[in-house]
Amino acid sequence: MAFDADEEILQDFLVEAGEILEKLSEQLVDLEQHPDDSDLLNAIFRGFHTVKGGAGFLQLDALVSCCHSAENVFDILRNHKRKVDPELMDVVLEVLDHVNAMFEQVRRHEELTPAPDELIVALDALAKPAAAAPAASLVVEQAESPDESGSNVDGGDITDDEFEQLLDALQDEKAATPAGAVGDSPAVGSESSAGDEEISDDEFEALLDQLHGKGRFAGPPETGDTEYQKPEAVEDAGKSGTDDLISDDEFEKLLDDLHGKGGSPTADTAKASPAAAAGKAEAKPEDSMAEKSAEPDSREKAPAETRSGAAPAMPSRDASAPVAETSVRVDTKRLDDIMNMVGELVLVRNRLQRLGAQSEDEHMHKAVSNLDVVTTDLQSAVMATRMQPIKKVFGRFPRVVRDLARSLRKEINLEMHGEDTDLDKNLVEALSDPLVHLVRNSVDHGIEAPDVREKAGKPRQGQVTLSAEQEGDHILLFIEDDGAGMDPEVLRRKAVEKGIYEQDAADRLTDAECYNLIFAAGFSTKEQISDVSGRGVGMDVVKTKIGQLNGQLHVESELGKGSRIVIKVPLTLAIMPTLMIMLGDQSFALPLVNVVEIFHLDLSKKNVVDGRECIVVRDKVFPLFHIKRWLVKGAAGEPEPENAHVVIVAMGTRRVGFVVDQLIGQEEVVIKPLGRALQGTPGMAGATITGDGRIALIIDVPSLLQNYG
Repeated sequence: MAFDADEEILQDFLVEAGEILEKLSEQLVDLEQHPDDSDLLNAIFRGFHTVKGGAGFLQLDALVSCCHSAENVFDILRNHKRKVDPELMDVVLEVLDHVNAMFEQVRRHEELTPAPDELIVALDALAKPAAAAPAASLVVEQAESPDESGSNVDGGDITDDEFEQLLDALQDEKAATPAGAVGDSPAVGSESSAGDEEISDDEFEALLDQLHGKGRFAGPPETGDTEYQKPEAVEDAGKSGTDDLISDDEFEKLLDDLHGKGGSPTADTAKASPAAAAGKAEAKPEDSMAEKSAEPDSREKAPAETRSGAAPAMPSRDASAPVAETSVRVDTKRLDDIMNMVGELVLVRNRLQRLGAQSEDEHMHKAVSNLDVVTTDLQSAVMATRMQPIKKVFGRFPRVVRDLARSLRKEINLEMHGEDTDLDKNLVEALSDPLVHLVRNSVDHGIEAPDVREKAGKPRQGQVTLSAEQEGDHILLFIEDDGAGMDPEVLRRKAVEKGIYEQDAADRLTDAECYNLIFAAGFSTKEQISDVSGRGVGMDVVKTKIGQLNGQLHVESELGKGSRIVIKVPLTLAIMPTLMIMLGDQSFALPLVNVVEIFHLDLSKKNVVDGRECIVVRDKVFPLFHIKRWLVKGAAGEPEPENAHVVIVAMGTRRVGFVVDQLIGQEEVVIKPLGRALQGTPGMAGATITGDGRIALIIDVPSLLQNYG
């Protein structure tokens, strides 16, 4: 492996190949649904080809071999010599898994683990036409009648092998003609027989003569003038429309004659990475032509270099250059450092706002107001640099659903919406596992078998929908299915069997509370444990993870119609809007995402249910907790006040009431980790500095209830 190569080239390969491999997973699953989509077949072919080119330049032989075999399969498919079927897709997807594994090893600078030989053999077998025709005769037919062959060849890109075969066929044909039939032109491919992989100017001229007649694209006689021609002269000459140069249209027509309309290889070359283009093994004929165009010539003379088609090839390269210059690769640690500094600035702003409110100086008020605006804009801009589309998570689900549906013998269509919704990169990574569990749960528990769906009057193919949208400073995620739905009575019975509730308590559960039982630890409605589900662990992981993200879960279901799970999480975890409260003379911060409502309560009207204090608000019963007794030393023996403020908070699917002494108001805070002595304190998520300069602890609601409630 050439890991000692230029680090910048390696990083370019990792960025470009990483994006291509992410797309390939989605494209392959999409191809199984649309097997005749020529554009999709060509896109997949180009994807493997580009990754192969970059890997070849870095001498990653195992990766090159894998991609080359896959590329051959899709070359056969796009030329309609074989049909896409599930068995073929199984092999190709397994190969993609190995390609992804090797790509991760490249990222970690490890030795590559080649794909199993039997897998490559199986892939190579699929690269043969289903109804094989002699390849040599096909090439000769294409050479003799380019117009007819153009109608039979798919509009994909010309490959190196195809171009070499075409030259060989033309050379054989020319060898059979009298020596004087081709005039003074040298034999086509004479240099390639000596081992040169690039086509020369004379060879290209001879090829044009054979296709269009001698002299049609010939320039004036060569002279011994070696005066250098300025680049501007070449550009002007290309625009002059004289007969000395081959025009863009003529060059495109030539390629159409050779390989069918739209078969220009420039499209793939323009998109290829610099690393891929640098390797001679991946060099295209037009690449060598473009290099020739830089050689010296005079303005008055149009030499063979400019006739070789360099003029139309250059704009495609120049057009892609500005794109690379519009982005800069930045280490995520640097972004985190900038975010921390912005957080400190937010704390200073809060402090100045508090001081400005106590001042009567008008100029002070204006300065603080301007600082507030600038700080808010800066905070938004820095947060935007940390944002990533949730497509980073959604991209894996077509493959997950496809593989799981095949193993369960179900027919399922996955729809995704809102893939461009942005959220903090840390949240993108943290949401990955919970969403995988929820989607697998919908496929396994929700969607019925095709025969069962038909008997129920539903289409055989089930529908799973995954969507995301932004609501204020939160992200809403929806996982829906049109499956069997959930039966509240079955859930109540299972809760009693698992010992989660007594029978009387289970009977009092509402339907919504029954649906939330699926998140209880060890709860499962599966009678038999499989490798997919049945242990009651997955949904408990979802609840725990969403709680750690200060998120909320909501479940809706209708028996026989399907289910819907809604997840609500904050846009970012770095700067958090909170509700500042006082317990005694100490201040605490409650994450605003957990706060549902606030009201003043006469504590004499509370009730006791199952030995626990409760309050009834709009016919809903909420458990009541005096968190001051948990968090403030010496508060346990204090007499209970007659009136207090109650904050209704939600964590996951539960809602409870917290009794607090005083409400200060809403404030944006920066989460600071607790010191070593306080790390791991139950119920505490971190600390922050308030606007009045005091230190406030940030309450972790789920952890607080788990340890004290």
